[in-house]
Amino acid sequence: MSKVSLPKYYYNLKADLPELPPPPLHPVTGKSISPADLEGLFPKSLIEQEISTERFIEIPEKVREAYAEYRPTPLKRAKKLEKFLNTPAKIYFKYEGTNASGSHKLNTALAQAYFNMLDGTEQLTTETGAGQWGSALAYAANFFGLKLTVYMVGISYDQKPYRRIFMETFGARVVKSPSPETAAGRKVLEADPNSPGSLGIAISEAVEVAMSDPKTKYALGSVLDHVLLHQTVIGQEVYEELSLLGEKPDVLIACVGGGSNFGGFTFPFVREKLKGEDIEIIAVEPKACPTLTEGEYKYDFGDVAGLTPKMPMYTLGYDFIPPGIHAGGLRYHGDSPLVSLLYKNKIISAKAYPQLKVFEAGVNFARTEGIIPAPESSHAIAAAIDEAIKCREEGVAKTIVFNLSGHGYFDLSAYEAYLAGKLKD
Repeated sequence: MSKVSLPKYYYNLKADLPELPPPPLHPVTGKSISPADLEGLFPKSLIEQEISTERFIEIPEKVREAYAEYRPTPLKRAKKLEKFLNTPAKIYFKYEGTNASGSHKLNTALAQAYFNMLDGTEQLTTETGAGQWGSALAYAANFFGLKLTVYMVGISYDQKPYRRIFMETFGARVVKSPSPETAAGRKVLEADPNSPGSLGIAISEAVEVAMSDPKTKYALGSVLDHVLLHQTVIGQEVYEELSLLGEKPDVLIACVGGGSNFGGFTFPFVREKLKGEDIEIIAVEPKACPTLTEGEYKYDFGDVAGLTPKMPMYTLGYDFIPPGIHAGGLRYHGDSPLVSLLYKNKIISAKAYPQLKVFEAGVNFARTEGIIPAPESSHAIAAAIDEAIKCREEGVAKTIVFNLSGHGYFDLSAYEAYLAGKLKD
């Protein structure tokens, strides 16, 4: 779709919401958090984006130049998958795996690294699950001349060694989490020396280190408003691409862990739905970590140690340790406050899928469309296939669009286990 232009602005959904999420609370005082309270973690420019209600926020030229190396990304029609399913539906997918890191995560990694560099940050800390976010931030930190330490969830550290090597190749230091390096990590290891780790634990470790050094800041790969803001380049491109094709989506689908891929893909369409457009928007999560479908909407910490602000979100509890499923990027106890509010107000719906069905969908997609999808992205594929089958059964020709948030070429051990019949739900 060479005619599509690279967005010049990030789109801020908060400008168009009839109500905003309740404010985050200070982890110690329990009072509404102020911008100054966040300055130990984030640069001022990102804090301004976090609290902004402006509809459009300009993308800096340096970031647009970096985006231009891989954006706009392709919107493709999955004709061979349609034929395989014998469905009257049209299935489109936005492919975010074309950049060096292999996923949508680079969209916010480049922005966060740039704004940290501008504010004089010397080092970043972060968490990563399956490694997509860590890989993206390693690339971006190297691009903008920053040091980086990544706390990688233990189960993924063991399952995905090539992600660790990727991060180290770009200059990052990668630490298996929980680690003995931090008080948060030591506490978990004392309780369970064989802990598989979780994103909540890894966040605690990264936050703890960032708070101890004024030249170090923390970068988060999902959940927060400014992260979802950066990802809206995806949905803006999809909106323009579909318009050029003369298409309107009936169903939009994306996987959800912390919400950045889902929010970035859907928010420009949520705006249209709020204006009265008839669009079904589906968030897809793992059965093993069913935050939206089985969680409770309440204030909760974003991490296990309770160092982050308390956020209004659907949560399984900040101390919830999910099973070691291969979709490591979706093993998060909470969710974005914005995505949570949309779900609470029934603007979006949610489905949870077991691991085996997800991998079956991923393999069918690979064999028809020629791309091995990330296990996270395969959740969206599974739901898209179900929607297409429903169209076949009902004789309805809908237009289904899903986000293929990344490729699975670093996840082949998971596919090996699935193909050998060793994977369990």
